[in-house]
Amino acid sequence: MDDSTPSFQAAREFDFVVVGSGLAGLFFAWKSAQRGTVALLTKGNPQESNTRYAQGGIACVMSPDDSLELHIQDTLLAGAGLCKEPVVRTIVEAGPGVVRELVELGVPFTARESGEGDEFDLGREGGHSRRRILHVDDATGEAIEKVLWDRVASHPRVSVFPGWMAVELITLRRLGFDAQDRCIGIYALERATGKMAAFLGQHTVLATGGCGKTYLYTSNPDVATGDGVAMAFRAGVPIANMEFIQFHPTCLYHPAAKNFLISEAVRGEGGILLNAQGQRFMEAVHPLKELAPRDVVARAIEAEIKKSGHPCVYLDIRHKGRAYLTKRFPTIYAKCLSVGLDIAEEPIPVVPAAHYQCGGIVTDWEGRTPLPGLWAIGEVACTGFHGANRLASNSLLEAAVMADRAARAAQKEQASRLAVTLPEWDPRGKTLSDERLIIAQNWREIRQLMWDYVGIVRTVSRLQRARQRLNGIVSEIEEMFESQSLTADLVELRNLAWVACLIVDCALSRRESRGLHYVLDYPEPDATRPPQDTVLWREPLPLRGR
Repeated sequence: MDDSTPSFQAAREFDFVVVGSGLAGLFFAWKSAQRGTVALLTKGNPQESNTRYAQGGIACVMSPDDSLELHIQDTLLAGAGLCKEPVVRTIVEAGPGVVRELVELGVPFTARESGEGDEFDLGREGGHSRRRILHVDDATGEAIEKVLWDRVASHPRVSVFPGWMAVELITLRRLGFDAQDRCIGIYALERATGKMAAFLGQHTVLATGGCGKTYLYTSNPDVATGDGVAMAFRAGVPIANMEFIQFHPTCLYHPAAKNFLISEAVRGEGGILLNAQGQRFMEAVHPLKELAPRDVVARAIEAEIKKSGHPCVYLDIRHKGRAYLTKRFPTIYAKCLSVGLDIAEEPIPVVPAAHYQCGGIVTDWEGRTPLPGLWAIGEVACTGFHGANRLASNSLLEAAVMADRAARAAQKEQASRLAVTLPEWDPRGKTLSDERLIIAQNWREIRQLMWDYVGIVRTVSRLQRARQRLNGIVSEIEEMFESQSLTADLVELRNLAWVACLIVDCALSRRESRGLHYVLDYPEPDATRPPQDTVLWREPLPLRGR
């Protein structure tokens, strides 16, 4: 950055400041724009998010053969004792209404012909006792995101800021006020220019998605660096249950296919898992076989890989035939074909990969955090809906319902605007010539150690080793953050390191195996007390320059 270039832009004021452009952020922005002005910040392409890559669908009771109570019980069972039942009931019961609203907005959920006309083509996935997955072929998230983006982008009261990365939450306490603490907005970095600006709002909404890039192998896109969780924790907001990282059992194993997910719907439609010897192995693991909960399937696949020394297992859907596969799974079929794999003729090589965080920023069942003025919705939030393990396709359901509930609640809590003088962001330091090399090295080291030491199966000693190594990395990153000009890469690395520490600290705090957290030192759930959340909290860090 040229030292003569101003490093700070004037503050911009809105009623709502939304960070993130997945389903939760877009739905909230569209609904809130009916009542006020909205700033929607997205650090990259506005349509790049975890939502975009959600192939399977949205779980919702839409059939007379199903019931809300069955969906509730399936969710509670998958959550392994840590779901908050009132939250589960609220979200599941609100599902049909929100889905109908998405249909009215134009989401083209796949239909099938029946004797009484068209009805939704409902899929089935692991852990579900009925077919209840609405989908748009095998690209559901992309279709939902496109519809919502078209609505938001054309709304006159929504201002979209692509290429703007949130850096820190602005709170009264961090500004030095003695009044009750409140979030009043964010400091954000414009990636293209390196300039900082403050975005102020009566309500700040984090819809920043997950943290899959904390791990070496993940189904998540590059933007999933845990930004919202890290920012909230540094501002003194409680974080819970980050040890529960869901590893999707089946990502395509191929050097030319980065992060490509093979939807659980493939197993829901009859796909079977085979080991390196061509033998089916899930029959001996769980009564539901390939449709067992994801943590069970992922651990079984990892065990087969370690036992055989072969780098993957295989998902076989050949028996369904080419005509069916090209119609039901056009995206998966085309992607596999593009790397030379015809899934109608040969099984799909697959491996587990980090997929979804079940913990996050602590909220109530309207998305409200303990810090007034701050809301969190979607994957970044810990509502108590998922518990210790997410039921397949419940994520889009939660994102839509919680965005709707948060928008309604925030509109009723209009706060008076505060007259505060914001300090400009301290622009101290210059970008060092070897910064990119240092950042790249730390990035690789974090992701490798998280995969090696904090993966599908854990031990206390490996977790402790990971934490020791992270201590040094975090210290180095914080020194860079305090002394150098900011870049988007440095901000993302900092967030990645903070979230890695939170995952490890939560894992070390849980002295039992439960749901997605499986530790060899404590292979069974703790039966001596009711299941407990692991909650982490710290005093807010001062803003840079204060």
